[in-house]
Amino acid sequence: MDISGQLLIAMPGMGDPRFARSVIFMCAHSDEGAMGLMLNKRAGDMTLREVFSRLDIAGAKDAGRTPVHIGGPVETERGFVLHGDKRRLAPDALAIDGQYVLTATQDILKDIGNGKGPLPFFFALGYAGWSAGQLEGEIAQNGWLTAPATPDLVFATSHDALWDAALRSIGIDPVTLSATAGRA
Repeated sequence: MDISGQLLIAMPGMGDPRFARSVIFMCAHSDEGAMGLMLNKRAGDMTLREVFSRLDIAGAKDAGRTPVHIGGPVETERGFVLHGDKRRLAPDALAIDGQYVLTATQDILKDIGNGKGPLPFFFALGYAGWSAGQLEGEIAQNGWLTAPATPDLVFATSHDALWDAALRSIGIDPVTLSATAGRA
């Protein structure tokens, strides 16, 4: 099972509070492990302007207001830009499922600051990671649902509405979900 380029949706009974009601875009998934970015957890009131300031990058007015998200609990000082601009497939970028690109260099932030970056884009600090077989086990234990990732869900849905919208995209009404799992 390879769920790269899909969404993980936390079930109501998620045991780890860091992932409660989270929606994660899966950047990579293989037998060795998995990596993804939480799409709906804001880093408080932090904006990209603050990141630009810390890195001494001149920032465009509009891009500077972009919210910063918590991508996950791993490497929380490292920034990731998720976008769909395939022209930016440099050796350091990761192509995902033919329609997304993950870039983790300062060059892309400089381009965004100069108004030459990809649009739309998503910026996060840190990522969610799983060791070999860990994610598969969590899915089997009813910790996560998977759903197709659409550009609208990834880039255009507000972080407050994303969990409900992702569930509805696979035909599930969030109020019908239970925090307890069972077996028939």
